[in-house]
Amino acid sequence: MTAHPSPATTLPAGGSTAPLSFNRLRPRRSCLAVPGSNPRFLEKAQGLPADQVFLDLEDACAPLAKPEARHTIVKFLNEGDWTGKTRVVRVNDWTTEWTYRDVVTVVEGAGQNLDCIMLPKVQDAQQVVALDLLLTQIEKTMGFEVGRIGIEAQIENAQGLNNVNEIAQASPRVETIIFGPADFMASINMKSLVVGEQPPGYPADAYHYILMKILMAARANNLQAIDGPYLQIRNVDGYREVARRAAALGFDGKWVLHPGQVEASNEIFSPSQEDYDHAELILDAYDYYTSEAGGKKGSAMLGDEMIDEASRKMALVVSGKGRAAGMQRTSKFEIPEA
Repeated sequence: MTAHPSPATTLPAGGSTAPLSFNRLRPRRSCLAVPGSNPRFLEKAQGLPADQVFLDLEDACAPLAKPEARHTIVKFLNEGDWTGKTRVVRVNDWTTEWTYRDVVTVVEGAGQNLDCIMLPKVQDAQQVVALDLLLTQIEKTMGFEVGRIGIEAQIENAQGLNNVNEIAQASPRVETIIFGPADFMASINMKSLVVGEQPPGYPADAYHYILMKILMAARANNLQAIDGPYLQIRNVDGYREVARRAAALGFDGKWVLHPGQVEASNEIFSPSQEDYDHAELILDAYDYYTSEAGGKKGSAMLGDEMIDEASRKMALVVSGKGRAAGMQRTSKFEIPEA
């Protein structure tokens, strides 16, 4: 997981009024989508081992079901047991007539039991700023802690991708940048009907540029990068292949649409036990060798491997992911005998 930057003293250009002091670091290896209009699914989701659950008011809810789904979500946020999970609601995008009422109803009704609002189809920074300002007004009106509720920005078309860096900087509430493949594929006329799969006729990875641009914007602004859904929910092997691609690049997690995908996502976006142990050993060894007792060395040998400051930075990433996943060490650093 990527650490969030230290609190800043000035507001971003977008004009956000949210304080910058909240730690936005949350595990998001698996981000489970749950229709906000389906009480049975909302009940079941509480018992699944997903890091994040987002209750959906957008694509998973038919237009006629959206008003009632808002109140269903409020009820389940307030009365459900979401222990250990990041609680998110995906509202409708700003081009619809539902967005402001989604936000007002959900945040006024369950803001103290909500971690983030996910905003779909973000096209420019001002859409994030508008959500930030609305959240701030609700928090002040309701007496909630101002700025605590985060924002997850979903990139789903070419304009959003072109503006992704400005979107990432639009508000200190922003925690993640999410790739939305289905709408994105449609927006650029990609020749495929299988969401997340490679289009026929293209010999390389058609998503590499998109994923890397999202990842660069996220990392440049100390945010998390999340890959979107894989719609062939019973094809777990296909899900694993697509998830491994995002994990290899450095993404922090991926959406899951079915309970059968949760375990795969948690596994793929966690380090192996061997890698986690090795990262912790590097950190311990580097701390020792750079200390007075260890000889104040800038580099040293750990077994057959030379480690230095660059090694420490790489190890911090892996150890952070392992700790966030609740992993336990199976080895420890032994100070070498003189």
